[in-house]
Amino acid sequence: MCLAIPMKIESIEGKTAVCELDGVRRRAAVDLAPKAKVGDYVMIHAGFAIEIVDNKAAEETLALLKSL
Repeated sequence: MCLAIPMKIESIEGKTAVCELDGVRRRAAVDLAPKAKVGDYVMIHAGFAIEIVDNKAAEETLALLKSL
């Protein structure tokens, strides 16, 4: 089973974003979510931002994951 994690984009340079979650930063390719912008939550899987998600959905998902 694979899991994608919502992370917030802090910066974008070219086709690479720096995304953050709870102080952890990761680089992710934004090729699959070309409309993503700084401040958006994106689902991160295997080093790729695979889709933009709204803030409410991202926060609900993160709360659920933290409760596990």
